[in-house]
Amino acid sequence: MLLTRVRNMLTDLVGAHGPQATQPPQGTMAHAAAIRDAPGEASHSTCWPRDRLAIVDALWGEGFTFPDGEQETLRLAMPLTLTKETSLLLLGAGAGGPPCCIATQLGAWVTAFEADADLAAVATERSTRAGLGRRAEIKTWLPAEPNFSRRSFHHALALEALPAEAPGPVLNAIFRALQPGGQLMMVNLVADHPLDPTDEAVAAWSRLAGRTPIVPSQRSITGALARLGFDVRITEDISLRHMQQALHGWHTLIRDMRVQRPAPAMAMLVVQEAELWLRRLSLMRAHQIRLVRWHAIRGAAPG
Repeated sequence: MLLTRVRNMLTDLVGAHGPQATQPPQGTMAHAAAIRDAPGEASHSTCWPRDRLAIVDALWGEGFTFPDGEQETLRLAMPLTLTKETSLLLLGAGAGGPPCCIATQLGAWVTAFEADADLAAVATERSTRAGLGRRAEIKTWLPAEPNFSRRSFHHALALEALPAEAPGPVLNAIFRALQPGGQLMMVNLVADHPLDPTDEAVAAWSRLAGRTPIVPSQRSITGALARLGFDVRITEDISLRHMQQALHGWHTLIRDMRVQRPAPAMAMLVVQEAELWLRRLSLMRAHQIRLVRWHAIRGAAPG
């Protein structure tokens, strides 16, 4: 099995450090859940130190926090027919990769929102270094209290940005932010059945990801979009592509690490990051969670 091979390759690579993989070191992801769930302020977590960002950059491309970063972002954005005359509301700026590549490659005016203040700061740095100015503007936001300018955007792209417990307010805020006829492209994790928080695999994934084990269903999200007044044109399960992209990224990183071995501290972070992704992909292989893409068009008025 590919997941087992990746785990074994990493264990062989870092030697004695491998058995500690499931123990997050202080100052990385250990306290992410408590910090991210804190009400009333954007996350100022310590789960994105510079060393971890370097690993993620090596895996998915500079500024991206998900597999096949730039190519996957462009694959999602291309159907929106973005041009130099269009504006895009982007939720899930990550470390700056998505807004920068869309502004550079497609020319759109991107206003990107990121809930994690650490990532937002890095994203702002990258946009500034690229000289994009207002073409790729980064802001922090509170998913529990979404507030976007009404009818200010031609289109929207949401990258795993919905709050697990209450996605409705964010979907409503996106609807109101779009101009009539505006398109929404969105990807999000779903679960066909509620996850059992006492299940060891679910609990480990939640802990490492710094998130709640609550995952919305595809049906609930699609229904919420329709009630708001979106015309849902496409729903697509992209889990298989996501898994293949992730495994390709890890195999490439491990191949490069065999040539230039990382220092022990960095190796520990690599193993920890791998454990997070192995847990996520294992749940996908077991069909407990899926990654789904929606393409919808905003109607003339709210439902």
